Amino acid sequence: IASLAPEDEGLAGAKLAIQDNTTTGRFVRQSFALDAVALGTAAPGEPPPQSPVEAARDLVAKGLRFLVLALPADEMLAVADALKGSGTVLFNASAPDDRLRGADCRADLFHIAPSRAMQTDALAQFLAFMRWRKLFLITGPQESDKLWAEAMKRSAKKFGLQISAERPWTFGPLARARGDTPTRAEALVFTRGLDYDVAVVADEAGDFGDYVPFHTVDPRPVVGTQGLVPTTWHPTLEVWGAAQAQNRFRRLAGRLMRPLDYQVWAALRAVGEAAFQKKTTDPAALAAAIADPAFTLPGYKGVALSFRPWDHQLRQPILLVQPQALVAVAPEQGYLHQRTPLDTLGIDLPETQCKLK
Repeated sequence: IASLAPEDEGLAGAKLAIQDNTTTGRFVRQSFALDAVALGTAAPGEPPPQSPVEAARDLVAKGLRFLVLALPADEMLAVADALKGSGTVLFNASAPDDRLRGADCRADLFHIAPSRAMQTDALAQFLAFMRWRKLFLITGPQESDKLWAEAMKRSAKKFGLQISAERPWTFGPLARARGDTPTRAEALVFTRGLDYDVAVVADEAGDFGDYVPFHTVDPRPVVGTQGLVPTTWHPTLEVWGAAQAQNRFRRLAGRLMRPLDYQVWAALRAVGEAAFQKKTTDPAALAAAIADPAFTLPGYKGVALSFRPWDHQLRQPILLVQPQALVAVAPEQGYLHQRTPLDTLGIDLPETQCKLK
């Protein structure tokens, strides 16, 4: 999980989805094609690359009506607003920001990537299930770290956990450093005298989180953005048909599937599944089908996946993994809901701030 991202991350998932869609669609004489655009940084002396809005408009001008976006939240909103009224359906494959499912939600934007609230709810359910209730929250300096920590605090309150200690990380980006690292004594001082069951790390950039395990004064497990991690996909998932999907992806890409690969795959499979179910390729009909609360998508997770009608977030189980093992799958047993246990993860209808527009 912490390794460098391959150049085809996400794109390889899209290619697998096109293969799967074509395999399914041939029974109803449907075929699928992929048009990928990479937005990079310009080299010295070269013109600036296309903006996401420009690239999206070009794709729509070519007739595409389903776009999968791997962009930061602000750029994703800019694309959504630029294409409003064009009949284009957008899929968020990467951004976890809760505001995209809340005050900044958009009617044409569907979220495959789990929100931070879903991630932290999955962790909190597991910790409550294990009765590890006292948490030591370590928050990094980045704005994304603070957003993740806020989501964790909300989840802790929701599932009856206690933030018994909280500290900012002030030692720098140790996980990426090669020489200037704090001594063991400094790290020991950081955790000395605290009463907690689990250390929770908020470090989305991976600057220091991998340093925390085995550097605490007391022997305590580490969870969060490092240690035990909530995610959509992991190589150790092999049940519910996942092993076959893992093998097909490995043959296609020559590597293991990563979460972004899975999230892009699920977005394109949603389009293919809607086309197969409705026996049509009309974009408006497919958009309506995907938004229908009755729409379901097989996702190799033991239950059918579907989109929440109030914020267009994909309901899905969240895997809790360490680097070499699948530890648990949320929702945990015993967490019930009047619609589906999947709605115990993330922002539920009574508390949503989303007004789709």
